Amino acid sequence: MAFRTIEISDAEHERDHLRLVTVKSAALKGRGDISVFVPPGCETQALPIVILLHGVYGSHWAWALKGAAHKTALALIEKKRIRPMILAMPSDGLFGDGSGYVAHQADYESWIVRDVPAAVCEAAPQADSKTLFISGLSMGGFGALRLGGKFAALFRGISAHSSITHFSQMAQFVEEPLNVYGMLPESEQFAAHALIGHAPTLPPLRFDCGASDPLIEPNRALHRELLAAGVPHRYDEFSGGHGWEYWREHLTDSLLFFDECLRAPAKSE
Repeated sequence: MAFRTIEISDAEHERDHLRLVTVKSAALKGRGDISVFVPPGCETQALPIVILLHGVYGSHWAWALKGAAHKTALALIEKKRIRPMILAMPSDGLFGDGSGYVAHQADYESWIVRDVPAAVCEAAPQADSKTLFISGLSMGGFGALRLGGKFAALFRGISAHSSITHFSQMAQFVEEPLNVYGMLPESEQFAAHALIGHAPTLPPLRFDCGASDPLIEPNRALHRELLAAGVPHRYDEFSGGHGWEYWREHLTDSLLFFDECLRAPAKSE
């Protein structure tokens, strides 16, 4: 086993194909929680894992119980618009108003990129840890962009919604002063730097933002930076603001994009 302890919900009490996992993580220096959507009828298939990162104030349940992510995925699977996928929805580590998915009080980035896939594979043996995608919203969008770039070789695709694009923007949302997060290297403070720096190995990338979102201008700036650097990507703007109505609707764009990535050849090692 990859973990000293792992607790997995009993199948007879699970609802809507959601499985709950609590695991003791060395990276977190304690326990972490993950909500896992496991599509039905796929016990003998190797299923890709989509990691969905929540925003500030939330936890592992937010994408499912505020965003209905599992219901969106199931509907797309049943309509054969996407192939079956596992959704892994972890907590961010529960530091303050949000951990930022960066290493400071604990190694919140290793929790996401290493421990979460390993825990999901123990909870759902059909999970394929070699076929990983990452997405997120707001702070989780920053996490998806930054971790997707920094650990590009681990992922088959990156998608982000309404993203914080520079770590300094966390100050708009969290109570904690940013100095408690430690000093990120300059190359990791700005999502564009993380993505541009790993452009040769970067997996397919998309991101979007609502036209009335307070983060729209930073997202437009990120788009311009990537264009100027010649980094292939897809950027979309839609109507809407910074809230669950927008994220519930546009998760579909991420899942359809990831299905496109699965039809493309995997990047070479």
